[in-house]
Amino acid sequence: MSTAFYIARRYLFSKKSTNVINVISAISVTGVAVATMAMVVVMSVFNGFSDLVATFFTAFDPQIAVVPAEGKACAANDPVIEKLKHASCVEMYSESIEDQALAIYGDQQAMVHIKGVDDNFEKLTHIRDICYGDGSFDLHAADLQYGIPGIRLAQQLNMSAQYQGYLHVYAPNREGQLDMMNPMEGFVADSLLSPGVVFAVQQGKYDKDYILTSIDFARSLFMRDGEISRLEIKLKAGTDAAAAKKELTQIAGSKFRIMDRYEQQAETFNIMKIEKLMAYIFLTFILVVACFNIIGSLSMLIIDKKNDAATLRALGARPSLIKRIFIFEGWLISIIGAVVGVALGLLLCLLQQQFGLVSLGQSSGAFVVDAYPVSVHYSDVALIFLTVVAVGFVSVLYPARQVKTA
Repeated sequence: MSTAFYIARRYLFSKKSTNVINVISAISVTGVAVATMAMVVVMSVFNGFSDLVATFFTAFDPQIAVVPAEGKACAANDPVIEKLKHASCVEMYSESIEDQALAIYGDQQAMVHIKGVDDNFEKLTHIRDICYGDGSFDLHAADLQYGIPGIRLAQQLNMSAQYQGYLHVYAPNREGQLDMMNPMEGFVADSLLSPGVVFAVQQGKYDKDYILTSIDFARSLFMRDGEISRLEIKLKAGTDAAAAKKELTQIAGSKFRIMDRYEQQAETFNIMKIEKLMAYIFLTFILVVACFNIIGSLSMLIIDKKNDAATLRALGARPSLIKRIFIFEGWLISIIGAVVGVALGLLLCLLQQQFGLVSLGQSSGAFVVDAYPVSVHYSDVALIFLTVVAVGFVSVLYPARQVKTA
């Protein structure tokens, strides 16, 4: 143990001649600890919401989606697509066609995304788990074509899960020119029946805009016979998703994009990452303010130990040694505050996970979850600890300079 560190440790825990210095030192440790605890808790809550949103997508999105690098669709029998279908990591695949259309039910209308999928779509995802109603998840029966709307879209169109009559759908005609004398000829019109269910992903992007139907209906509506807009893949059990994505990317080359679940929802997760970053920045500013207490504590300690510094110089101590004593003093305050803050933050996160101490609403079931979700990422904890220590280290440099004139 170095002499400077030993003396700094004694100064920190020993009683000073002026009691207020002890109080300020305790306040400094408490301030750093509270700021650190807040950072751990807030960052963990952001992680909890991110993980919660990810669970919603798994019920609708495939593990891997293959989309054309250019354009909306490609040939279903493209040689690269055939290779992707038979890759070693692929257990099952489903073709889909997706595009925008106008949906009209009664006197209500809305712009929607029509997504036509294969019959095995329910085996590729967990769509049945999020379907509600007295019917079943069916895309067609003989020549009848069914349409399954998102729950918020059904509300917007004033439909029930078992809606009566036809849901009329219109899509722009991809061939020929629009005749203003007869504009209806510029659209392909078709209709869907209800299988008796709606789906609820708990995300507006899907629940408000999407209608699921058969791929044959979508190909006919959008005039894309023999084409697909997405190839959706389920990986074999136990397959490493990152390794599988790398393998599929090598096969796809530059012609197709391979997207995992997070990349399929890049906009949502990018927004959440930006929010988390902004929270980290603001909390770091609060930490900087808390570290001003360290500056005040060290400044007063330097004045209090002025005679000690003179004695050390008389004994032959170099000015650099004396300066390091007070630097170590400040660093000890920041490190102790960081350790205590991280410990308290992790404890609060554990209690929230186990008991849901902070709820999202007064009544149970008002939200998707009753309490704030929490997920501790230890990479975030390490970043927070390093941030606190770094800010603390910098904050002691200014008062330590005053030692030379003390």
